[in-house]
Amino acid sequence: MPPTSFGLAFLMVSCISLLSSFVGFYSQLTHFCFITHVSLLLSSLMGQLLSTLALFTREKSSLSMLKSERDPKEAKVLVRLECGILMAMFLMQLLVLILSCVIHSCWVRDYEEIEAEREAMAKKRSRKIAQVQEESMANAAKIAEVKAKEFDEKMKSKYGQWVKTDFEG
Repeated sequence: MPPTSFGLAFLMVSCISLLSSFVGFYSQLTHFCFITHVSLLLSSLMGQLLSTLALFTREKSSLSMLKSERDPKEAKVLVRLECGILMAMFLMQLLVLILSCVIHSCWVRDYEEIEAEREAMAKKRSRKIAQVQEESMANAAKIAEVKAKEFDEKMKSKYGQWVKTDFEG
C-alpha cells in the first residue's frame, strides 16, 4: 500500500532534514552555502515543528490520516514515539542552527581581522613605495646635476673658458 499524503509529508520533512544536514556538512568544509544551509535548516525546523504539533495535538485525526493496518494501541504508541523523535530532532536542529550562526559569526570576525591586517600591510607597502620613489627621484636629480657639472667641466676643459661678450650681458 503506498503511503498517504500525510505519510508523504513526514517523508518530505525527513528528506529536507537530511538535505539540510548534507548542505551543512558541505558548508562547514568549504565555508560556502551558509544562506542555503540556514534556509534548509529553517524549513526543516518548521516542518518538524508542524509535524510534531500535528501529531501531538491531533492524535486521533493523525492516526486516521495515516490509515495504519496495525493494532490501534500499537499505532498510538508509534505516533507518540514519532512525536518524541520529531521533537528531539527539532531540538537538535535548533542547536545546530545556533551553532552554525555562532561559527559563521566567528568566521566573519576572523575574515574582518585578516582584511584589516591586509589593508594595514597595503598602506605600509604604499608608504614604503612612495618613500623609495622620493629617494629615487632625489637620486636621479643629484645624478643629473653631477652629470651636468661633469659635462660643463668637460666642455670647459675641451673648449676653454668662454669669454663674456657684450651681447651676453
